[in-house]
Amino acid sequence: MINDHIGKRPILAVTLSILWLVFIGGVAFFWHLGSIGLIDETEPLFAEASRQMFVTGDWITPFFNSETRFDKPALIYWCQAIAYSILGVNEWAVRLPSALAAMGLISLGFYTIQWHLAREDYLEQITRPTRRWLTAALGAAVMAFSPQMIVWGRTGVSDMLLVGCMDSALLCFFLGYAQPSSDVKARWYLAFYILIAGAILTKGPVGIVLPALIIGIFLLYLGNARAVLREMRLLTGLLITLCLSLPWYVLVIWRNGENYINSFFGYHNLERFTSVVNRHSAPWYFYFLVVLLGFAPYSVYLPLAMARLKFWQRKHWRSQERSSQLGLFAFLWFIGIFGFFTIAVTKLPSYVLPLMPAAAILVALLWGDLLKGGKRRVGEVGEVGEVGGKNVSSSVHRPLVWTGWVNVIFLSALGVAMFYVPQLIGSDPAAPNFRQLLQQSGLSVLGGVIWLLCAVLLAAILVRRRYQPMLMVNVLGFAAFLVFVLTPCLFLMDQERQLPLRELSAIAVQAQKPSEELVMVGFKKPTVVFILKRM
Repeated sequence: MINDHIGKRPILAVTLSILWLVFIGGVAFFWHLGSIGLIDETEPLFAEASRQMFVTGDWITPFFNSETRFDKPALIYWCQAIAYSILGVNEWAVRLPSALAAMGLISLGFYTIQWHLAREDYLEQITRPTRRWLTAALGAAVMAFSPQMIVWGRTGVSDMLLVGCMDSALLCFFLGYAQPSSDVKARWYLAFYILIAGAILTKGPVGIVLPALIIGIFLLYLGNARAVLREMRLLTGLLITLCLSLPWYVLVIWRNGENYINSFFGYHNLERFTSVVNRHSAPWYFYFLVVLLGFAPYSVYLPLAMARLKFWQRKHWRSQERSSQLGLFAFLWFIGIFGFFTIAVTKLPSYVLPLMPAAAILVALLWGDLLKGGKRRVGEVGEVGEVGGKNVSSSVHRPLVWTGWVNVIFLSALGVAMFYVPQLIGSDPAAPNFRQLLQQSGLSVLGGVIWLLCAVLLAAILVRRRYQPMLMVNVLGFAAFLVFVLTPCLFLMDQERQLPLRELSAIAVQAQKPSEELVMVGFKKPTVVFILKRM
């Protein structure tokens, strides 16, 4: 019945899609976005540099506290300055570009998954609109409700804007690559080049190096690089990208000369890749842990999602329709980002943020393929059989069950760990009472209850062999954890760590005499600079 309604009423499908994306994006990225003060030390550096750009009208050279700030290119500062002009100088405006970038990315991810499955149905001559919509909706929810996306989608720094531009560019490339119509191809490829320019203006050369690496590996693997590059009109596209991104670099170098070149290209790009910067070193397995926790609780499904692609069967994938290669593209996207930053000497958790949307697509396609009824998918290996009244590929049924039980163990361990969080977290000199406040609030206990309840529900689903709700349990569990535990914890942290700085700044402003200069001695808190200049 639902299938008939969605299939026969496209307006209903569009309305449901918009409402779903607004709901999950609103909860994940916009809910209480500006209710918590800026977090030292990185976020207020961006906020104040953008404020000085907004106040002075100098849109070329970023400044912080009257000193040049060459850490990142100008797009994030431009976006925050524009937000200031609309919303005023406040926390909402600082974080709005990150939230909008995250929202745009999950929306394009939703569209890409649904288009891929619609094309698959067309090739198989089957109509399954409900499966298409549910798989895309689940993929967007997994993408939104994952720790890394939540953290950086709510933080006023350049990371999510980079990922929004770069990962959206990769999705636009695939949509152009897979389109049967040359006119539609051209439009998606144009969007790809424009978004790459945005990525370059957000974080520099990495904005084009990483997409080129991923697309290059993908095309070389399939052996169609020459034909695809020709249809992309590569030289024309690169000219568009350079025309959009290069002028600012020319102007900032013209104005600041070698200081900018050595600081940005030398220190913040080359040295970060070839040597340890700011003591951000880590062992080779660092990003395995980051993905395990940063994509939790869905990360346990990634090995199965990758293995069932049988990516080593090159002949098989080369024989497939382009539109059927989304899983392979997402896999190489994931591996390309993971491998690049594993090789890099400087390591930070945020560096692998660009692979999280690819991970969400892999998990969503796994679920869409496993739990569909009817005929076998193009390119799928294994027969479809009845298990507990549900159609599940026999070649993946056993791995699915075992992965489900691993998920139960993982959620149980997460739940137990939550009870001991106040004892496990380190002390912060800037928030000496936070551990005590957290224990008194009971939030860690509530978090443990949420994850243990999810583990029990998941175990019951596995015992009954009703596999469809498995991933949704993880999504709902994370959403509940975000709303009832994580957000109140952030308010506690803000009260303990940042509120005293705001109160101190207010006292300093009241006591300041005309033409008297305020100087921080013995500590460095960029938030104070932002607050004092704002008042």
